[in-house]
Amino acid sequence: MPQMAPIGWLSLFIIFSITFILFSVMNYYSVIPKSPKSQISQKSTTQSLNWKW
Repeated sequence: MPQMAPIGWLSLFIIFSITFILFSVMNYYSVIPKSPKSQISQKSTTQSLNWKW
């Protein structure tokens, strides 16, 4: 099996790093956060439970 030049390993590392960073950024920005107004209305409609121990 032929040996690989150091510049080959460096280019592979750079390509995989850029791919990983782009994949992570795309996953981070693909999630749409919910507006705070909807969270406030959900909290007000939730009934509190009275636990009897």
